[in-house]
Amino acid sequence: MSIRLPRRIVVTGGAGFLGSHLCTRLIEAGHEVLCVDNFYTGTKANIAHLIGHPAFELLRHDITFPLYVEADEIYNLACPASPVHYQHDPVQTTKTCVHGSINMLGLAKRLDARILQASTSEVYGDPDMHPQREDYWGHVNPNGVRACYDEGKRCAETLFADYHRQYGLKVKIARIFNTYGPHMRPDDGRVVSNLAMQALAGEPLTVYGDGSQTRSFCYVDDLVDGLIRLMNSPDDFTGPVNLGNTHETTMLEIAEKIRSLAGTAPEIVHRPLPQDDPVRRCPDIGLAQRMLGWQPATSLEEGLARTLAYFRQRYFGPADRPASHVVTGLSHPVASQA
Repeated sequence: MSIRLPRRIVVTGGAGFLGSHLCTRLIEAGHEVLCVDNFYTGTKANIAHLIGHPAFELLRHDITFPLYVEADEIYNLACPASPVHYQHDPVQTTKTCVHGSINMLGLAKRLDARILQASTSEVYGDPDMHPQREDYWGHVNPNGVRACYDEGKRCAETLFADYHRQYGLKVKIARIFNTYGPHMRPDDGRVVSNLAMQALAGEPLTVYGDGSQTRSFCYVDDLVDGLIRLMNSPDDFTGPVNLGNTHETTMLEIAEKIRSLAGTAPEIVHRPLPQDDPVRRCPDIGLAQRMLGWQPATSLEEGLARTLAYFRQRYFGPADRPASHVVTGLSHPVASQA
């Protein structure tokens, strides 16, 4: 695989969970990074360690409006990715997926820059193929509460594919499966962050349904490595390509692992499954293995331990601090098993 060394890289959504880790990796690799974020779900705390670095620049901007900058590569990660946030303003979520993609593709076309779209496993909906391969077209409810994200990302993929076919634009499409790690928001409604916050606070752990539904959790460092490999892959490989972990875990299993790693013993409580929540989700990553030489390297236990350490330090302070001093208002019921 040839490694390209562009002078300047734009990361939209760069102050978010994935984007902040990507910005850090790109800076460490010697690139110049322009982080673009409207801070709808991203936070300055995620990129505080990069502020002041001579190769890092931060721009507050909403990509539903045109952006006029110079770049050699663009990673388009801007979009709320958790059900709590993308369902809060579904019209804006769709606009970000569609108008945002049009604006960033237009920028890439003007600059003749490579552009990568952070798509999602949600394009598969509640799949009737398992594990999910890239040639599976999905099983999505176009009118459901998740459709703003599911269909928005599907439309974004269409735009990327058409810009490639019509204009010869160098595009990459990554379908990201469940990813976790430091910089996740504690109130994002995702299973790992919510269970981690509940366990560390000694609160009951919320599991939806009977807990037999599955997800496959990929640690953020592995995912970022996959994105960078995809961006640096040959021009004729556009994707889409699945990036995720193939180790399938039930919701009950993940709750038990987090409870054990947190060193607490809260009870597990069950609630009804949310609307259109997929029962099974697991990627086939054969294409990523063949074309990118990529597969996850971090075990679930190791990744969860690092994530819990982050949440403990960030929101609960020193380990010897009494539980009564925990920052309140951050542990919310799980809105989805995403």
